[in-house]
Amino acid sequence: MQALHAAPLPCRYVGHARIVRGRHWLVPLLAALARLPKDGEALPTEVAFSAHGQGEQWARRFGRWPMVSRLWAHEGCLREQLGAVRFEFDLQAREGGIDWSVRRVWAFGLLPLPRHWFGGVRCREAWQGERYTFLVDVTLPWAGALIRYEGWLEPQ
Repeated sequence: MQALHAAPLPCRYVGHARIVRGRHWLVPLLAALARLPKDGEALPTEVAFSAHGQGEQWARRFGRWPMVSRLWAHEGCLREQLGAVRFEFDLQAREGGIDWSVRRVWAFGLLPLPRHWFGGVRCREAWQGERYTFLVDVTLPWAGALIRYEGWLEPQ
């Protein structure tokens, strides 16, 4: 894990991912706001990490679908801007990986959203052998499953 997060920037990782979107009628709109990728099995995946201001930019590509976010430290937490949605995460090392817990969320960078909407968000990254693995599973109380994506990456 430290190898990925301590690698000199810019750097690039490649692998594969599986993506499943929920079926609620709001999912396409919510996915567009956060610029989330479409469904796919064994999608070729790449992430290019680069410096961006006081933080990093993660330029992900799942098959044909780009998903770019900016991340930066803020008062002991990690913030991520993903499309029109800004997240604030607490990070916790656990069982050989890192769990990301949603602390706060804003729409359009200004409008705070209720924290309890995001209690069904699971994010975990870990290192297994030579591979960095990731799992993001998002369920919203009023829309059900939004997206689940998981996969692995190796340094390029």
